[in-house]
Parts: sequence; C-alpha cells; structure tokens
Amino acid sequence: MANRFFSGGKSDESRDHHSGAGDEQAVSTYMLIFVAALVLGLTGTPVARRLALRWGLVKQPGGRHQHARPVPMLGGAAIYVAFVIALLAFSDRYNVSQLIAILLGATLVSFLGVWDDRSELRPLLKLAGQVAAAVVLIIAGVRVDLAATWFDYLITIVWVIGITNALNLLDNMDGLSSGVATVAAAFFFLLAAISGQYLVASLAAALLGACLGFLRYNFNPASIFMGDTGSLFLGFMLAALGIKLRFDNALAVTWMIPIIVLGVPIFDTTLVTISRLRRRLNPLTTPGNDHLSHRLVALGMTHREAVLTLYLVCGALGMVGIFLTEASRVEGYVTGAAVLAIAAVALVALETVEFEGSRPWRQRQERAVPSEPVRRA
Repeated sequence: MANRFFSGGKSDESRDHHSGAGDEQAVSTYMLIFVAALVLGLTGTPVARRLALRWGLVKQPGGRHQHARPVPMLGGAAIYVAFVIALLAFSDRYNVSQLIAILLGATLVSFLGVWDDRSELRPLLKLAGQVAAAVVLIIAGVRVDLAATWFDYLITIVWVIGITNALNLLDNMDGLSSGVATVAAAFFFLLAAISGQYLVASLAAALLGACLGFLRYNFNPASIFMGDTGSLFLGFMLAALGIKLRFDNALAVTWMIPIIVLGVPIFDTTLVTISRLRRRLNPLTTPGNDHLSHRLVALGMTHREAVLTLYLVCGALGMVGIFLTEASRVEGYVTGAAVLAIAAVALVALETVEFEGSRPWRQRQERAVPSEPVRRA
C-alpha cells in the first residue's frame, strides 16, 4: 500500500506518469520548465524592482529591519509570474483539475500577500484566505489521505496554513526564505522525478527555477525583497507539493518525507512559537529578532554564514528524505526518531541563546550605556 498520509486524493499519484511520453521526453519537459522559470526569474526580478520603486512598494529601514536603505518589495510577484508562465508554456497540463486548483490557491494567497504588503491585513482575514485556498485544494482532491474522513480535511487545512505561514515567518534575513524554498523544491523535484510523478515534478521544476532566478537578487546584500506576496506563495506551493508527493514504499514510513524536507521552516516556527509563548507574547502577531537565523547570528555567525548554514541543514534533511524512500520500517522510524531527538536538543539549546531584544540583552545594553550627567540650571 502506497504512502497514504500525503496523497493527491483519489488519483494514484504513485503512477502519475506522463502518458504517451517516455522518460527522456519527461526529462526534457522538466528542463524546459526549469530553464524557462529561471530565465524569467532572472529577467523579471529587475523589472519588478523598478516597478516597486515607481509605485512606492518599498520596505523602509529602521525598527526590527536591519537593512540600511529602502528596499523594493515586489520580488514575490516576479517569482509568481515566472512560475506560472513557465509551467503553462511548457507543461502539457497533465491532471488539469488539480493543476488549476493548485494555481488558483496559489494565486489567492499571493493576492493576500500583495494586499498585506501595501497595507497591513488583519490576521483573521489572512487566515480566512489561507483556509479558502486549502479548501480549493480539497475540492480538487489534493488532500491528506489518512482515514478517509473529515479528519483528513482538517489535517490538510492545518498543514497548508502551517507551512504557508512557516515560510512567511522564515523570511527574516536576506536570501533565507527564498534559498530554503529553492533547496526544498530541488528535493521535491528529485523525489517526484524518481517516483515518476509528472505533475509534482513539473510544479517543483517551475518553483525551483523561479526561486533560483529571484535568489540572484535576494541573497545578502539583497536588492529586492519578496514580501508576503512571495513568502505566502512559496509556502502554499511547498505545502501542496508535500501533499501531492507519493511513493511506492509499502512500509508506511514515507509520510515523514515532506515534514523532514521542510524541517527548517517547521523548526523555526516551533522555536519562535515556544519562545514567544514563554515570554507571554502572541506568537502570531509579535514580530521580533528571535528566529533561528537571529540566534545563529547571536552565537557569532555573520548574516551570510547563518543563511548558508541553514541551506546546508535543509540539504541534509533533503538527503534524509531521499533515504526514507527506500528505508525499511525500522530504519525509517529510527531515522525519524533521531531527527526528532536532534531537533529537540537544538530547540532547548537555542531557546537559551540571548538574541537582540531579549531581556538579558536589553539589560546588558542598558548597563553599557552611561547615564547622562544631570544638567543644572
């Protein structure tokens, strides 16, 4: 029995091959989609940057933001356009109903991101839009298939909302969210291509090319940000790919693969949530410098070193995911337990790190600044 946790609904994703085309033609199609998305991302991002400057869509420096000059924020639109054009131009639109549903849901969350970038949206409105995007997937049959009950729908909605917001929260340092999405998309592509899942591989190839093209301008020091437009889009797409991914391994361990491949954003969200709850702050509406990347910087890394370190961690988790496709039941659960144990130890250790803005950090800063002498009249 194929992996039933993350499935594409009633269609047999373990045999999602491109009918009428051999492996060589499928690989050629993947390459065309990837190259087209990459070229569009490389050429479209500078255009988006100029438009953002003209329209005033810029992120101003100051506050918790560490850039020194205004930075355009329309990069997410460049990613979205590159992805959609490459996919529609070179994919043969296999499984059209699910393809349309995924694109419709992605478009909805991207629109919410544009709105939020222009004027702050209320959290409940953003949440409602994400739930609607998840429901679109469910209607098309793109859902978790665990118990064939309403519980599957609930897990699907929680997964989509969780990963969508995890990529949004991870977008806190130059090149971090876009780079992690690039690595995750690369592994989703490999996993889908190996198991013959044409639709998933095509979507992942387009996402990989678009992210890589944008990352050229978003890596430290960034000349453009993706904004919520891009981070919500990337999170939604990665969540949808995780649901669609299927394997022929009958030993019921491959359900862990999407979770492990997306381990970095999941870990960051867990760390931030626990840290803010412990400090009696709202984890959803309280911004801060308490993310995983900020704590690595507090440990002595530069911003670029912290981002590259998380790229490597994401790559290592992707390799674990590939291993799980052929692992036995015992090997799979031992590996999963080991990853969970390492994550738990890292969570405890990093939660004790003093980051910029934490109470011990503020106390040290206050002691370091001499008080002004009293002026006498």
